[in-house]
Amino acid sequence: MRRIFMTFVFATFLNAPAARGQAGPVEGGHELQVWTGGGHGVSGSQSGDGLILTAPHGPGFLRGRLEYAVDAVPVFLIVQKTNTAYGVGVNPFAFKWAFATRSSIVPYVEIGGGVLFTNNKVPEGTSHTNFTSGGAFGLHFLRSKYNISTEVRYMHISNAGLATPNPGINTIQFRLGFGLFSQKE
Repeated sequence: MRRIFMTFVFATFLNAPAARGQAGPVEGGHELQVWTGGGHGVSGSQSGDGLILTAPHGPGFLRGRLEYAVDAVPVFLIVQKTNTAYGVGVNPFAFKWAFATRSSIVPYVEIGGGVLFTNNKVPEGTSHTNFTSGGAFGLHFLRSKYNISTEVRYMHISNAGLATPNPGINTIQFRLGFGLFSQKE
């Protein structure tokens, strides 16, 4: 079932009629990407639609472009000692700095955050509503019509004081993404 779903998702993005493929991000364009990943105690899937906010600027090796994304998290799984929590979330705050390179490999750093809703309290005995914050370092591998991304992400999950106690969960995640860069014609 999972293989069929992933094949459907990839085929949908490969055949998107309104998207014009290009070799990388350009000013005024956007990126649609599907992610999957996992970490100690946390795994899930994400899809995001990113906007390229600036043309490359900055000095030397810091030269790059600023991007903004909104991530929808349709599946979030947290395995705890006494139960497994399933959830959904949205991350309306994601800023990425994609370093300008002359190759098809583009490194980036990202910070962001959002909200997570789960069927069981996370951490156990705390809250069904939590907030997420984190940062990532990753690489885009650019191709002519699509890109593949890999990243290492630190994520903190806590209820921000909505319930007592508020211990939080910290994870390191390894993620893989598949996406298309496009520009409206």
